[in-house]
Amino acid sequence: MKITHLVYVILAFGITVSVLCCNLPINKNSVQKYETENSSELAGTSEMVKETNNLEDATNIDVAVATPSVEEKKEEPKPNPKPVVASKTVTNQPAIVYDNLSMEQLTYKLNKNLKSNLSGTGNIFAKYSVEYGIDPYLAVAIVLHETGCNHSCSAAVKNKNNVGGMMSKGGLIRFNSLEEGIKAFIVNLKEKYYNYGLNTPELMNKKYAANPNWHVKINSYMTKIKNA
Repeated sequence: MKITHLVYVILAFGITVSVLCCNLPINKNSVQKYETENSSELAGTSEMVKETNNLEDATNIDVAVATPSVEEKKEEPKPNPKPVVASKTVTNQPAIVYDNLSMEQLTYKLNKNLKSNLSGTGNIFAKYSVEYGIDPYLAVAIVLHETGCNHSCSAAVKNKNNVGGMMSKGGLIRFNSLEEGIKAFIVNLKEKYYNYGLNTPELMNKKYAANPNWHVKINSYMTKIKNA
């Protein structure tokens, strides 16, 4: 309800209460007199109400102007951070066993020089040479020179699995398999030569062979094997 209406209601209520309480007859002259006497006051009240309304409207306008509309900003959902996983260095590089070669590469190189009955035995030479610390090129070179297996193996290899001309009091030693014969040969190099510092063809020459040029032939085989 606006203020002007409220004022008129109060005035009307006041007049009614006065008439009822005082039991005074109401006539037009009395009302007109009352209105005349209070017209200035009513006019002032009316003006005050108008000013109040104007002030209220002005206030509403001022508030509307002074308060800019603020659009509610919606926070953009933040992406869930990816879990940090500690990097692991995974290397599939095969182990180096000799001359910057893996066991597989060394086997391949040796097999390119092993023929006849020793064909495909490069893995056996590689395995036991690495295990006992023997130069695999040197071991295979001696075998090729002693048995002729670079072309066709000798009877010692074919019949007795003896790859290094190994002798006993009864003659050439017989082995049950080529692997047994190859292992025995490499162990013999370890125990009778390497353990005494004789680990090159030149140092081994005098003890291994009567021919003083034996080491030249062995070095030639070693170069061939290494460059295969």
